[in-house]
Amino acid sequence: MDDDVYAYFKQISLNEPEILRRLREETQAMEHARMQIAPEQGQFMRLLVEMLGAKRTIEIGVFTGYSALATALSLPDDGKIVACDVSDEWTSVGKRYWKEAGVDHKIDLRIAPATETLDALLSNGGAGQYDFVFIDADKSSYPTYYDKGLELLRAGGLIGIDNALWGGSIADPAKDDDDTNAIRAIDERVRDDARVTSSLVPIGDGLLLARKR
Repeated sequence: MDDDVYAYFKQISLNEPEILRRLREETQAMEHARMQIAPEQGQFMRLLVEMLGAKRTIEIGVFTGYSALATALSLPDDGKIVACDVSDEWTSVGKRYWKEAGVDHKIDLRIAPATETLDALLSNGGAGQYDFVFIDADKSSYPTYYDKGLELLRAGGLIGIDNALWGGSIADPAKDDDDTNAIRAIDERVRDDARVTSSLVPIGDGLLLARKR
């Protein structure tokens, strides 16, 4: 979309709650602001959570908590997000907004490597118990997060993988860095995975969706 179409798109489509807007604007002033999802993607994820009737979700990569807040706002009062991150500093920003929004009781923040948290969920009988998994963390670990997330997901549940278009780098043959190659690999892997039905949605930086069969 060119700038005019994008402006119209946001004007006609975006209904961003004020508390999400404030969190997004605070994050925009931070050094790593590019790690935050776009507001239209957050809105789309809220719609997906509502359509799924989700109650139990997992988020891998929290940053300042915008996507976790978006998800939590769409969960029922007894819904839960297991939110995986390794940074107390970044997630402390989100905690303030989660509390203000009255959804902090829905967010189970676990500061540890995500693979450890996912393994613990599986060890505690979590396989097939979750409705939605959102992956937005270190790109080299995407295949591991995808496989473990798929195991934790119920049939009919949904995985969302962020940065699937990686700023357009995936289509540039000259781009040969580890992160770009990791994104290419997970895009192809999901496309060819008979366990899921998938679609790459060109919203934000590309949201790859995979529904477990």
